Amino acid sequence: MTQRENLLALLRRQPYEFVPAEFMLCPSLIEDYRREENQPEPPYEDYFQLPWRRVGDLVPDDTDLTRFEKHHEGRLNERVTIDEWGVGHESTPTSMHMTKMLFPLGDAEDVQDILDYPLPTYSLKNNGDLKERVQALHQRGIASVGNMQCTIWETSWYIRGMENLMMDMMCDEEMAAAILDRVAAMSTQRALLYANAGCDILFLGDDIGMQRSIMMSRELYTQWIQPRLKKLIAEVKAVRPDIIVFYHSCGFIEPLIDDLIDAGIDVLNPIQSECMDFGEIYTKYHDRLVFHGTIGTQTVMPFGTPEEVRAEVWKNLDIAKEGGLFVAPTHLLEPEVPWQNIRAYVQACRDYPLHR
Repeated sequence: MTQRENLLALLRRQPYEFVPAEFMLCPSLIEDYRREENQPEPPYEDYFQLPWRRVGDLVPDDTDLTRFEKHHEGRLNERVTIDEWGVGHESTPTSMHMTKMLFPLGDAEDVQDILDYPLPTYSLKNNGDLKERVQALHQRGIASVGNMQCTIWETSWYIRGMENLMMDMMCDEEMAAAILDRVAAMSTQRALLYANAGCDILFLGDDIGMQRSIMMSRELYTQWIQPRLKKLIAEVKAVRPDIIVFYHSCGFIEPLIDDLIDAGIDVLNPIQSECMDFGEIYTKYHDRLVFHGTIGTQTVMPFGTPEEVRAEVWKNLDIAKEGGLFVAPTHLLEPEVPWQNIRAYVQACRDYPLHR
């Protein structure tokens, strides 16, 4: 089996031949990779034979970001960049790859302010090579991923501000509906582009959990977020029934898993081990979900020994003996993760006997 064939079989609960490894490195760990493995090239994804690649971000129809500057009056400086949704990101000398967000509609006072906001649109205009990029990955035996995390909830609050949007959802339904509907429509455009290009996987997500609780009540989630997610997934699967839908949320989200299943997701990421017990989650949901992640990036990856990393990988694969686990670190690996622990994770995947 190629890496792609093996991964897709795993995700479809079909027999697969080997345990694939998968992780993402922060910029400083990419430098560690080049030094520790003596590999200025190739990229670490190729060196470690990771089974998938993102096909690349979509380019909006209008790439002129100056249209957002009026929404950031008085706070633009040399440390602020504006992304394609108009969200400002302010860095500091010590923030590494993290930034402070500046909300362009944080001061919006009525629905018209939201309706007038110049959200981007997406089409084949600037993405005409998308299908060719997907096919190029498949020809290399690599699965293709259309990455669309921050699908509805997160992008909406990045634009409006979390406290503002929470208040809208509870006290000003017209304002909440305006921003959530517009972002959901924009995300549906993007999702359909990836689906029609032939992507194997559509990776959606919104952080709806915190370390010990869900971010909002289930009542709010099922009123405002889940129906829009369900509609987006239904539109995608209408044109690509076999596409595999991943959904990411950090934190504790067990009370919302049934709602995510109802929305149509196929794979849940990352099952953060510091927040949820994988054994319990697997027992309760493995007949309806596949899981991706489970190896803690707040605990064993940065602070464990290589032996503990290996033991955690094998323990979780043993729990999932009936299949349905794509075992991986739960998040981007940050600077404090020792390089020997990354090696240990990869080797644990390679050594695990599927039929033990």
